Amino acid sequence: MPAAGRKQGRGDLNEAQWRLIEPLLPTQKRGGKWNDHRLMFDGILWVLRTGSPWRDLPERYGKWGSVYHRFNRWRKDGTFDRVLKALRIRLDKDGYIDWDLWCVDGSSVRASRAAAGASKKAKNSQGNTMTTRWVAAEAGGDQSSTWSLTATPFPWPPSSPRARPTRARRSSS
Repeated sequence: MPAAGRKQGRGDLNEAQWRLIEPLLPTQKRGGKWNDHRLMFDGILWVLRTGSPWRDLPERYGKWGSVYHRFNRWRKDGTFDRVLKALRIRLDKDGYIDWDLWCVDGSSVRASRAAAGASKKAKNSQGNTMTTRWVAAEAGGDQSSTWSLTATPFPWPPSSPRARPTRARRSSS
């Protein structure tokens, strides 16, 4: 049950989820009385889920400053790392994690010159435009993909003395 007298929000943790996380959170040793961990955790999740500024946190989660400071404290002391590690271990044990699946974060993909305000007519310094478009198409990307600007074509003709061009085989059909 959520904290007494508090209505559970749409994205708040349910009882089963809270039982998994609660033992991983720090316990109070001394000092003043802490705000309820569950209330703070739900508030942190609300901000992370919505992308809203901390100051726009709904009042049902308490003072935004308290939630913000708890978030920073747990981030610095490794609480979030412990929670994520425990959840990953449980999901892996239950067979919910596919370790062969990879995800590329958009922040690591190089943007085009035009995305930074440069002219779109800038000359492609990477070499043959047709080659980079072919590489992008083979990789499943769009010809206008920003990814294709970072692709480097293989040098042709080969610079290695041992490399010889191969002849196309004729099919015997």
